[in-house]
Amino acid sequence: MIVQSEDLNLLTDLYQLTMAAAYYEKEMFAPATFSLFIREYPKDRGYFVSSGLTDVLDFLENFHFDQDALNYLEKTEMFSSDFLQYLSNLHFTGDVFAMPEGRIFFKDEPVLEVTAPIIQAQLVETFIINAMSLPITIAGKAARSVAAAKGRKLIDFSLRRTQGVDAGMKVARSSYIAGFDGTSNVLAGKMFDIPTSGTMAHSYVTSFEEEIDAFRAFADVFPNNTVLLIDTFDTVNGAHKAVEVAKEMADRGEKIKGVRLDSGDMTQLSKEVRGIFKEADMEDVFIFASGGYDEYKINDAVENDAEIDGFGVGTKMGTSADAPYLDIAYKLVQYDHRPLLKLSSGKKTLVNQKQVFRNTDNGRPTGDVIALRDETLEGDPLLIRAMHDGSRQINPESVHEIRERFMEELENLDDAYKRLKDPDEYQVELSPGLQKLQKEVVQKVKEKELGES
Repeated sequence: MIVQSEDLNLLTDLYQLTMAAAYYEKEMFAPATFSLFIREYPKDRGYFVSSGLTDVLDFLENFHFDQDALNYLEKTEMFSSDFLQYLSNLHFTGDVFAMPEGRIFFKDEPVLEVTAPIIQAQLVETFIINAMSLPITIAGKAARSVAAAKGRKLIDFSLRRTQGVDAGMKVARSSYIAGFDGTSNVLAGKMFDIPTSGTMAHSYVTSFEEEIDAFRAFADVFPNNTVLLIDTFDTVNGAHKAVEVAKEMADRGEKIKGVRLDSGDMTQLSKEVRGIFKEADMEDVFIFASGGYDEYKINDAVENDAEIDGFGVGTKMGTSADAPYLDIAYKLVQYDHRPLLKLSSGKKTLVNQKQVFRNTDNGRPTGDVIALRDETLEGDPLLIRAMHDGSRQINPESVHEIRERFMEELENLDDAYKRLKDPDEYQVELSPGLQKLQKEVVQKVKEKELGES
């Protein structure tokens, strides 16, 4: 089942509503600030890519409970009529500070902070985590393939094996932001203006009496986009047939675009296929490969001088197979102007509204400082005001603008942090002001909650 936009008001965890009801009954309406951050890197990761903010802002702009949602909540018999009446008039009236999409960030850094009356800020938690977790995960995974490919073309082939329609759309968008050249997902192409790519499957080839008949038919219908899948029976034999079709096309004043490999030792096969086309004076035929590729397999192909010009990257990228989730959290850091934190083992939080400052040397990041929002430090402040009093403060950006921002960020990031295995850890420090306040609040909490002096 596909969730419709009008149902998103109930796309939340039940405890968000029970907490909201308790806040309401106890007349807790003061402003609260929640901070969204990632506690730890997945294995072999050294950075994250901001993605998903657009969906968050769209949701907050339209946040409300319609009558159908209120009727459902009434049927649960969990909530008072007064609270449901309160929800009927509820809209998001708060502020959002966030890193623009396409920016690189690091663990513990707030990528987004929401300040709003506590009921509003609490109720939107589940959607915000859900809306940003997958895009950040996929953008980071895709960016690693981009780094490994070293300029070779990359196409998102993951749609059929992503976990649902929403995931497929987000993967196409996030991978394009992270530097992919296109997607096989036609709906994503339409919605996000992403280039689409695709030609034929093995079922197409086997439906014809002979492989070469399939090739000829496709070349006849798509003379300007003839990319032939040549591994259905035997890759080398298929390459010779592709040469034959390419010569027939040349006689008609047409030109074959490329061939695709999808099985076997594609690094070695690509070299053999390139040799076949060179012998036919067709050295510029594009060789594309798909089938189990991720950043590691791409890197191996590149390191072993594969004659592959582009890769279709599917399941392992679209599901972020080696790191399918993030330790992402949305935590209360201030209520009614009072700084707050958690001291839970392994889950400590940083108090108060914050800003992140990035220091650079000739455009290359050298270290970040997490600071209090009202501190002024050297460096580039990364969090911008995205919403104020419930109104959007930044214009919607195209995926092309976001992609351009990210590609510049990736280019400037030192290779030590982009290594596919065991990357260096980027330096992130706390400002003197944040350190001081953190220490003070920790001491107060220990005295009040733990009885420590």
